[in-house]
Order: sequence, then C-alpha cells, then structure tokens
Amino acid sequence: MNFVKRAGLSLWSRRARTLITLCTFLVISVMVLAGVLINDATARAEQQAKRSVGAEVNLEPDLENLGGANGGGLQAPAMDAATADKLGELPQVQKYTYSMWDRGILKGGAELVPGGAAGGMGKGGTATVGVLDSSLLPGFRSGSHKLLSGHHLTAAGKDKRQLLIEERLARKNGLKAGDTITLGNNEGTSTADFTVAGVYRDPRPDDEPDPEYAVSPANMLYASVGGFARFSSGSGGGPLQVGRATFLLQDADRLDAFEEEAERLAGGQLDGFALDANDKAVRQMTGPLKSISTTATVAMWLTAVAGAAVLALLVSLAVKQRRVEYGVLLAMGEKKSRLIAQQALEIVVVAALALGIGSLFTESLTQSAGRSLLGAEAAETRRKLDSWQAPPPGSTGLDQGIDQNDRPVENADPIDEITVRLDPGDLATVSAVGLGIGLLATAVPAASVLRLSPRTILTKGK
Repeated sequence: MNFVKRAGLSLWSRRARTLITLCTFLVISVMVLAGVLINDATARAEQQAKRSVGAEVNLEPDLENLGGANGGGLQAPAMDAATADKLGELPQVQKYTYSMWDRGILKGGAELVPGGAAGGMGKGGTATVGVLDSSLLPGFRSGSHKLLSGHHLTAAGKDKRQLLIEERLARKNGLKAGDTITLGNNEGTSTADFTVAGVYRDPRPDDEPDPEYAVSPANMLYASVGGFARFSSGSGGGPLQVGRATFLLQDADRLDAFEEEAERLAGGQLDGFALDANDKAVRQMTGPLKSISTTATVAMWLTAVAGAAVLALLVSLAVKQRRVEYGVLLAMGEKKSRLIAQQALEIVVVAALALGIGSLFTESLTQSAGRSLLGAEAAETRRKLDSWQAPPPGSTGLDQGIDQNDRPVENADPIDEITVRLDPGDLATVSAVGLGIGLLATAVPAASVLRLSPRTILTKGK
C-alpha cells in the first residue's frame, strides 16, 4: 500500500485526533489570515490617506542656526523667488506658494479694528504678508478662513498691488472688492494705492492676537507678493526675495526625491533654511490604523508560534502511539523517508482543509473585528484631539504645559473604517505560513522516526 493511501486511512481511522489537529490549524489559519488582511487593509487606507492629503513641505528659517557666533542679532534668511519657482516646478510638486512680510501702515483715513496687541506696529501699522497664492494659506486650506467676495491672490497677479482684507476691517472702513486702500511702507518713505482683491472671514475674535504676528486677526492683510515686496523695500529693482515657502507634493512617497532635487537646485540658498515635511495631518488620520496593525501583527505571530508548538506536540504524541505500526512497516521493508512523507502529507491535508474552511468566513469576521477595533481606537484619538485647548490670548502655553505642536489639524479626522479584501496573494501568504508551520511540526517527530529500530519495537513493544 502506498503512503498516500495509508495517510488517508490514518486520518479517517483516527478521527478524534484529526479533528483536534484540524481545529488547531483552523485557529492558526484564521488568526494568521486575519492579521494579513488587517495589515493589507490598513496599508491601503494609509496609502489612500497619503494620496488624498498629500505631503506638505515647508521651507522656513532654521531658528536654531540663525544669528552669528559672536552673539549678534538675528538675521532672517532670504531666497530668490526665481529659485523658489524652480522648486515649485519640480515634477513632485502639485502646488506651491511663498511669502514674505513687513509692516504696512493704513493711510488715507483708513482705521484698524481695535483689539490685539496695542501699539505693537505703531499707529495704523499692521502685519502685511506678501503671498504668491493666498488659497494655499493654512487658514484657507483647512477651511477655517472663508473668502466672502472677490478672488484669491494668485501667481498671475503677483506683481500687481492687490490686497485681501478681513471682513471686520472692510466693514469698519466701508470697503469692498474692487475698492482701493492706501498703504504706507515700513520705512515711511512712500505710499501707494492697493486694490482690494477680496474680502475674507477669519473666525478668531478681535482680541486673540495672531500667534506669529501678534496683531488682531481682523487687521491681518495679505498682499500680492511681488507688488508688496517692491513697494515695501522702496525700490523697484533687484530680485524678489522670499522668507517662506510651502510645497504641496502630489504623493507623500515622493518626499525624499523632492528634498534631493531641492538641495541640488537651491544649493547655497538653502543656508539658514530648514526643509520640514509637515505630515501631521497624515499622522493624525492614520494613528488608529497603525495601532490596530501592530496589535494584529503581534497576535498573528504569537498564534503562529504557539500553534507550531502545539502541532509539534500533537505529532510527537502520534508518533509514540504508532510505534508498533511503524515498526511493522519498517520490518516489511518500508523506507523511513516514506513514513516521514506520510506524516507530512497528513499534516498538509489537514492544513489545506483548515485553510479552505477558514477562508470562507475569515473575511467577514475580520471586517467586523477590524471595524470594532478601529472604531474604538479612532474614538479614543478623537477624544484626545477634542480635549486639546489653545492657550489664552497672549500666552505661548509653555508655562501651562501646552504644546502648540499638539494643535489638531482641521479636516483630518482619524480614519475609523477599513475595507477588508481577500486576495489570492493573501491566501498564498497564509498557505506558505501554514506549510512552514506544518513542516516545522513534523521536523521533531521525523527525527524520532529516523531512530526507530523495527527489531527493538517488535521485541520490546512500546
């Protein structure tokens, strides 16, 4: 009788042991397959989040390296706008903007909205930010700022003298889109008329100073970068210099390639700047995914290792129970290699059956378990985000243990749902793991078979 037929008869005649082995393999296959499915689903969700949000790279002054070694004053670095444009034209970049700022002084009878830091910018003075594309400012991107009328400042009109003003400032001075407002530059040497390109709304109260410019949000001005920079400097010549830039990448996975190209193109102009990847939104969205993925991976490997140990024990006991059978077969001339092959075949058949049964319901089971685990993790993350409170106006929050970097990103809710999909590749992976566990489980008993002596078994029994 060949060993294949013997394996089938052995499995049928020892149905109790076969059932125990089948249940063990079923638990292993379900747990391992569930771990693989959760990892695949979370990886797809994370990749989709990265592509939907993209990656934001900020070119900002490197505050740690500003100033001279002799203790001199800080000097903000600047980059040619032409160089920033080259970086923005790289294939990895989807959109970009850059900015500079200076004090702008309202003239011609225009007045500021009361509130914010008193006297910080002088009479009629307020922070004026020259920007290439105002739609890419953080407030507009997050949705907290809303353009009420007019249009955004764009690259097409960067050399024009245009302004975006907040609705409270517009209301106080009776201004609307298309009107003109007179500004004086920081040096007080000249004035110029700027056209109101648009009116926007900032939800922050009047008395909550902007954390960066320390002026009332109602008085923040945004200007076309080229027109304002040349007016502010008092000179129409010389290259346009910018102090900050933001690059929105098409794919977060292309971040390294962008940084390499940026260093090559900008060269020494990057001195004093830091290229910081702001993937906070992606991390906030995918935090729960990483948590359940880690849990699933740990559970998968613990189950696989424990299952291999249990199977090895079961097969070892089976070898001891079948010593007489093996002794008779060896005495009849059966090869030891065929006995080992019979053991391996029995394990493989049971493993294949368990995998087939498990694949019928593991997908739906994993979907339910993943939804429950991820929902709990996402709810906990949202609770932590909602509990964050901004420091009071005029305070950095450091004395209260509040870190501004922990401020939640708006419109970046934690992902609370994944879609589990059983692919042929997943089945192949689990089959390989099951085969490995089965072969490992038969390795120790196989050594026992190789040491069997038919004379000793038949004369001394068990």
